[in-house]
Amino acid sequence: MEEIRVHPVWSALRYLFLILLAALFLIPVVFIAFTALKSKPELLTSPFYAWPKQFQWDNFAKAWDKGNLSMYMRNTIFICLVKVPLGIVIEALAAYALTRLKFRWSNSLFAFFLVGMMIPMQATLVPLNIFLNKTHLVSTYPGIFLVYVGFGIPFGILILRGFFRTIPKEIDEAALIDGCGDLSKFFRIILPLSIPAIATLVIFDFMATWNEFLLAQIFITKDSMKTITTGLMSFRGEHATDYTLLNAGVLISIIPTLTVYLVFQKYFVSGLAGSVKG
Repeated sequence: MEEIRVHPVWSALRYLFLILLAALFLIPVVFIAFTALKSKPELLTSPFYAWPKQFQWDNFAKAWDKGNLSMYMRNTIFICLVKVPLGIVIEALAAYALTRLKFRWSNSLFAFFLVGMMIPMQATLVPLNIFLNKTHLVSTYPGIFLVYVGFGIPFGILILRGFFRTIPKEIDEAALIDGCGDLSKFFRIILPLSIPAIATLVIFDFMATWNEFLLAQIFITKDSMKTITTGLMSFRGEHATDYTLLNAGVLISIIPTLTVYLVFQKYFVSGLAGSVKG
């Protein structure tokens, strides 16, 4: 097959476009960092895009202590460490059944799951509030896990089903000859082959759970259970907001999501490619 050569000018333009696009996405982060590193008087007298005259590194320590970020981050990490694996296992089992098991209405069942992606979250808040109040699950971890996992299932099934469809069916026949049952084939063959898709889903699911605000704000009323996104609201007072500490807290809060992305990013493109292809 003849190799397609790209003209050096087009290659340079492509890289220039990507650099400009990356800079565009980094601009808000830079402005947040400028605000976090300023003193309160300087913040009020200088534009938000101005370079800090003197870096106030102690703003991060103040935000950590004053905002009680250690507790909020601990709560959020706990929720993510339970919700993300639990959700992925449920989604993987459902996607496995839809792609590898033969039964009627599998496509209709898949379409039913996808309907969940079309329903706006805001439309479910009233019935969810009624249900969780009647079952006494408001401000409880089982309640928040139930809500978070439920909203994540449609997208997870969409990603994993697409990837599972790319795995050759001959593997199923070979596993059957070797005496593997459905669960054994799922855990010993399908899941190991699906690491790129699972890693991609871990990134999406972790970031979505970590950054989720609306559901946590409504269904977590105890301060001792609040997540980092709702905990940052503590910097907003009745008459004023401490923007320097708030922005310092925002920068601290993005460290875990950035770490997860850097750990799993090598699987990101291949996982999405397999899902789209399937």
